[in-house]
Amino acid sequence: MRWHTTCEKNFEGSCVHTVTVTDGADSAGFSYIRVPLGASDFSAKTYSYDDTSGDTNLNNFNIGAAPSYVFSTLQVHVVPWSPPGWMKSGTMDGGSLNTAYISTSFQSKGIPIYAISIQNEPENSNPTYPTCSMPVSTEAQIGVALRSLMNSNGFGNTKIIGYEHNWVDAANYPVQLMQQAGSAFDGVSFHCYQGSVSDQAEFTSQYPNKEVFFTECTGMLGSDWWSDLKVCLSSMLATHFIGSLTYGSSTGLMWNLALDGNGNPLLPGTNSCGGGCRGVVQINSDGSWSVNQEFYAMAQASKAILPRDEGGPWGQRIGVSVGGSLSWALVVGAYVTGRVSSTDWYRYSIVVLNWDDSASTTWNPQPVEATIEFRGMQASATYTFPVGITTLWWYAP
Repeated sequence: MRWHTTCEKNFEGSCVHTVTVTDGADSAGFSYIRVPLGASDFSAKTYSYDDTSGDTNLNNFNIGAAPSYVFSTLQVHVVPWSPPGWMKSGTMDGGSLNTAYISTSFQSKGIPIYAISIQNEPENSNPTYPTCSMPVSTEAQIGVALRSLMNSNGFGNTKIIGYEHNWVDAANYPVQLMQQAGSAFDGVSFHCYQGSVSDQAEFTSQYPNKEVFFTECTGMLGSDWWSDLKVCLSSMLATHFIGSLTYGSSTGLMWNLALDGNGNPLLPGTNSCGGGCRGVVQINSDGSWSVNQEFYAMAQASKAILPRDEGGPWGQRIGVSVGGSLSWALVVGAYVTGRVSSTDWYRYSIVVLNWDDSASTTWNPQPVEATIEFRGMQASATYTFPVGITTLWWYAP
């Protein structure tokens, strides 16, 4: 997506601080958002856009069933957690799609979208919140039908993204989906909850020209900042926001952009997110807000790839290697950003994570001094990276 046109008044500050996509702005520069089509495990109630049983023509399709804030964004990546219950066994919670409804038509509701996915987590059927088990063959059939309908109704530029599930099955479900209906899908997306980021290579090695998106992971409530930064967030930056890009992804997302301090709204009765999920931004009952650990990891990565010029291109990943006796302490991603004018120098960026605290229980940060080599030439100075995350950039032709 490229997002954000309006925000609720109380949250305007958090929106500006989070999504203003301008080089040099006091903002994280987040530029991609995924929005559920209908209810999810983080909805106040269960709903779809058409709960009228048997309405295969979608005469009662009502996008107003969603909370008013859902579509206050521009060009989003949308994905359903479940079809309406009447297309399954009577409930949106768990189960699978009755394939007789695959040919049901879609209508334009005037909402510009960048990408659409067929089904969130198609290998997950959970009876406590909207989910839907969907075999590869069914998703492939829907993809082919949807691509044709979208092409015929002015949505030829909207991407169709498949899979939307964990790294662990990267060699199977998404590969089979491309084998059965590759022409219908622009690419696939991955979640972090099982497997490892390197599993993405099981897909990209076979389909290097298909797009890859990393679209879901979450932080958990109840942990302290340093534990998260040292363990969870260090791993998160290394795997999600550097690692996923290294293995071909063009996005790095967390599940919930904003939740309250208790991880709400959470669908009543769901067993999803045991222990409580944490939003990137925390919204308080008095209208104030604060940012959480994930915000800083995402913001550092985002700063490295923002367009340098208005209307200019986004940064692209380039190769990088780390050597020396302390190479284990540094995780590095490198990027180049083109310019609007051919006479302007490119911007080169590195995002560096130093996770060497040299301690098992106490805070004992150890800076790492490193020499940066660029195009085979040693830089004129070394740089000492403190424990944490550092983003550097420079310009060259």
